[in-house]
Amino acid sequence: MVRGLLGKIAARSLSVAGKWRQQQLRRLNIHEYQGAELMSKYGINVPKGVAVSSVDDIKKAIQDAFPHDKELVVKSQILAGGRGLGTFQNGLKGGVHIVKTEEVEELSGKMLGQILVTKQTGPQGKVVSKVYLCEKLSLVNEMYFAITLDRTTAGPIIIACRKGGTSIEDLAEKFPDMIVKVPIDVFKGITDADAAKVVDGLSLKAADRSEAIEQVKQLFKLFIESDCTLLEVNPIAETSDNRLVAADAKLNFDDNAAFRQKDIFALRDATQEDPREVAAAKADLNYIGLDGEIGCMVNGAGLAMATMDIIKLHGGTPANFLDVGGNASEGQVVEAFKILTADEKVKAILVNIFGGIMKCDVIASGIVNAAKEVSLQVPVVVRLEGTNVEQGKRILKESGMTLIAAEDLDDAAEKAVRASAR
Repeated sequence: MVRGLLGKIAARSLSVAGKWRQQQLRRLNIHEYQGAELMSKYGINVPKGVAVSSVDDIKKAIQDAFPHDKELVVKSQILAGGRGLGTFQNGLKGGVHIVKTEEVEELSGKMLGQILVTKQTGPQGKVVSKVYLCEKLSLVNEMYFAITLDRTTAGPIIIACRKGGTSIEDLAEKFPDMIVKVPIDVFKGITDADAAKVVDGLSLKAADRSEAIEQVKQLFKLFIESDCTLLEVNPIAETSDNRLVAADAKLNFDDNAAFRQKDIFALRDATQEDPREVAAAKADLNYIGLDGEIGCMVNGAGLAMATMDIIKLHGGTPANFLDVGGNASEGQVVEAFKILTADEKVKAILVNIFGGIMKCDVIASGIVNAAKEVSLQVPVVVRLEGTNVEQGKRILKESGMTLIAAEDLDDAAEKAVRASAR
């Protein structure tokens, strides 16, 4: 997930199409405790920690991992940032707390199974299924560190800031000169000079510079070897015993690398993802859920983004990005309709197909069969052009379905917005 500072640095268009491009950067996202375990395997300094999913497991976890600790950090585990400033729907403030060890069990009980709302979850929040118990480190300096992919240089870029912690995006907006960006040559890999520039940008106060350089190089090695699209540590911190420690771990991975990163992709927590997107992935559909009222089914990413933008132009808001692709089967079209109609926020559906490889008659047959399987309670606007368009229109006409026909994209969007307002 593009979070925090990266959201400011990587921001593109404010259109719905721009939001789609940003969401594409999310890919696989894993929990903090999983990221910390992965970092540890690469020799990266992380706090000692244990993830627990029930109150019954807490006492044993403390006895085994923290027998002498007087205080622990309790971190709610959700796939979203802003936990520290979030609010639980049961009234508890903050998803990250430092408490006395004897208070851990009570606090964790107030977190587990509860919904945490942050500025990145949206008002619906996310359910906390695990809490991460970590040793309390004595930190003397908190900074920010991230690696992501840069469109300008077409390669990895390291982003560092000498200040870190919560609200890093606000800091980046007010003090942009604090941000250091170091592009890395994808063919040469990270050099000592690259790592040193990052470390100097962090303005260390206590940690050994040469050891910190090695830590940066290991973080980059993890990023490359694991096919990451994002590695973010906020904060990366210095401890009183002069170590540089990754006190947080947010990692995203390229879905295209799933075939060679099977162990990592086995960590996927589908319960934290949009159920619409999970269902779409199973049907091999390109889907991203949004918050609007007009469900979209389009073929081709460019046409899908144009469709969403023109909906906005006419005063509506799209409920999703859904590209059925150029070679969708009738069955996939049926599944796409099931996903669209299952969304309670959808007040109208816009089908916009320009048939090239994708044939209009296949789409039409899918719409008809979907109508037989699901109860269509919302108006459906259909615009078909291209390969087998006359056959497609005939199939729809002979089906007896009540559809709203559109002549072109502008007409389709206008009719969909009008239909959604009824």
